[in-house]
Amino acid sequence: MSKSYSPVLSIVVPLHNEAAGINQFHASLIAVLKLSGVTYEIIYCNDGSTDDTQLKIKKIAEHDRAVNIIALTRNFGKEVATTAGIEHASGAAIMMIDADGQHPVERIPDFLAAWQNGSMIVTGVRTANEHEGFVKKYGSKLFYMLLKRLSSSEVVAGTTDFRLIDQSVQIEFLRLSERRRITRGLIDWLGYQQFYISFAARERMSGTSTYSVTKLVKLAIDSFVSLSNTPLYVTAILGVIVLPISVILGIFMTFEMLIGDPLSLRITGGAFVLILILFLVGCLLMSQGILGLYLSHIHAETQNRPLYIVDAVESIKQVRSEVGAREKIS
Repeated sequence: MSKSYSPVLSIVVPLHNEAAGINQFHASLIAVLKLSGVTYEIIYCNDGSTDDTQLKIKKIAEHDRAVNIIALTRNFGKEVATTAGIEHASGAAIMMIDADGQHPVERIPDFLAAWQNGSMIVTGVRTANEHEGFVKKYGSKLFYMLLKRLSSSEVVAGTTDFRLIDQSVQIEFLRLSERRRITRGLIDWLGYQQFYISFAARERMSGTSTYSVTKLVKLAIDSFVSLSNTPLYVTAILGVIVLPISVILGIFMTFEMLIGDPLSLRITGGAFVLILILFLVGCLLMSQGILGLYLSHIHAETQNRPLYIVDAVESIKQVRSEVGAREKIS
């Protein structure tokens, strides 16, 4: 975080109510980093936790000079907290990881090795999650299937926020000003070639996920709106489809009134009108809903509020690993 001395690796960890498992996570993280052979810093970004998370990480920082703490004034969301950590990172490479234990810390050397071999972005791809519920499991599959079709960027199913980016990617990422942001989507949008590392997600160290189904649905909607204009084109296409259908139904109703029921469907004109009205109202409401989502995003962007507010920044120090520094291979 301090530019007077820049470590090789910055670890960014967003936190929200992770007091129960943070000590265990930090111990496992440090055990890996001390053997990595690189200088490092750890940036814990407390995203408005309401439990003892802030107290726990302050105690950790008292005994570990590698730890830096960013405390936000309230819960701005994981994506914003991750961005805050990235913005304050000073390492040549920045690694993002969750504190719940589902991202395996022992794979960090693999990410480092790929980066040292020239990869600008190294992305973790979740191949299995045995403890994922039915709704999240198949909802995730549906999400990636739709996003792959809607997004203009390359989308790989199972990609996560468990990733490493080069400092040059960090610079370009921080130029992006979206308020409603999807970190992984924005990094993908930058267009740098990525190296993928597969991993199996583990069970949480403790507690339950703060990401409810409602939050996941909101995240999916934000992803579609932020990363693609396709839904807007869908409304236009829908209008093109509805128009000829309406004309055909109108002609059919006219013939029915003139010559009776030629196809013996025994459907009255009033029933046709009701069905047509319900169909058109449904299409109209869906189109207005899609436009409303985009207008909501535009409104959020034009407010020009700060992305986050920092309550405190503490323990701005870096350490050198016990093995010694290893520079990036050119």
